[in-house]
Amino acid sequence: MRLYNERRILTVTQFTALVRGVLEENFEHVWVEGEISNLSQPQSGYLYFTLKDAGAQLRTVMFRTAVRSLKFTPQNGMRVLCRGRVTVYEARGDYQLIIEYIEPQGLGALQLAFIQLKERLAKEGLFSETRKKPIPALPQRIGVVTSPTGAAIRDILTVLSRRFSNVELLIVPVRVQGDGAAQEIATAIDDLNRHGKIDVMIVGRGGGSLEDLWAFNEEVVARAIARSAIPVISAVGHETDFSIADFVADLRAATPSAAAEVVVRSKAALTAEVSSLSHRMMMAMERTLEGHRGRVQSLSRAVQDPSRVLGRLSQRVDDLSERMERQVRHRLGRESSRTESLSCRLEVQNPAMQLKKVQAHVESLTSRAQFAMERRLITARDSLKFAGATLHAVSPLATLSRGYSIARKLPRLEVVRDSRQIAPGDRVELTFAKGSALCSVEESDGAGKP
Repeated sequence: MRLYNERRILTVTQFTALVRGVLEENFEHVWVEGEISNLSQPQSGYLYFTLKDAGAQLRTVMFRTAVRSLKFTPQNGMRVLCRGRVTVYEARGDYQLIIEYIEPQGLGALQLAFIQLKERLAKEGLFSETRKKPIPALPQRIGVVTSPTGAAIRDILTVLSRRFSNVELLIVPVRVQGDGAAQEIATAIDDLNRHGKIDVMIVGRGGGSLEDLWAFNEEVVARAIARSAIPVISAVGHETDFSIADFVADLRAATPSAAAEVVVRSKAALTAEVSSLSHRMMMAMERTLEGHRGRVQSLSRAVQDPSRVLGRLSQRVDDLSERMERQVRHRLGRESSRTESLSCRLEVQNPAMQLKKVQAHVESLTSRAQFAMERRLITARDSLKFAGATLHAVSPLATLSRGYSIARKLPRLEVVRDSRQIAPGDRVELTFAKGSALCSVEESDGAGKP
């Protein structure tokens, strides 16, 4: 088809607008199959990727509203089938496919979404057995989150009225399929937790296709069950149907009827069990009473007359009292003798007496020392007197006093003992008893003689 047969000059913008109009008019709804590559999702929430096969590539964009409706998460390398419309991004002059719907090839979109969500929640530990709460044995109030018009609520009511008709039910009506159903189910679970007066809750619905049951595969429902403080029993579809809610719930029931049977035990069975337990308890009590009765009788025979026991004990007390009195007297006598002995010893070794003895001894020693010192002084005085007399007798002064003198030759003051020591002209000093004189030698009989 030739749109222009004549020469006409167009601007780039005009030409691009013409091409975009042609493409949008002729490719409004196309299905394209290919492999995802260069996948990106900026903050705008748009999804950008290239759809390619062995021979070509096609730019695509998925707007935020379409992305929100996706049941699975696209990934690079994933082969997908896309439905969209072709247009031109005028800023770059690229043509691109605006995708409105996408589904994975091989697995269906819901099945892939189920697998992806199951793997992610399992990694977070939401399926762990350690976080599952026990189901109460005899719940008094049961919450039920389901459709008020579905088969599930009828089955639950039938089973409960048959097994235990007086159990209290609190039904929270919700949509169980279609848009918004998952959010209603999650909100109902949270409401029952805020209500608080519920022992256990059943969340479920009757059978249906995967699409019908899909609300119980939504993440919002799974997280509401996970954060529930009240134990949750999931009852979704038939026995062969498994949902994400089943994995997160504290207990999975194959069907809503099975959930009702699990949560409430049969009243008849409970009555029979109570009767059996009562009978066993009575038998046990009788055996126990019989055992105690025999023991009391045995103890009664072993018990003696208290007056006899009291008499023996009184006699024993008297005997012990007498022995104790004798021992006390003996002990007192012995201690008294010991005290007297110690008193005598103490008197003998009295410090005052010892001090008097020492004082007398000191006085005696003092007298003796004084006497000895006086004797010693007299003796010393006599000796000194005698020595003085002796010394006076041999003293040169005494000799001089009798008229003698001492001659000493000058200048060396040599004592002259021999006339041969001096000669005429020598000078001599004469020392008398009183005073001295300086003399010259005029004559000497021994002068010059050696």
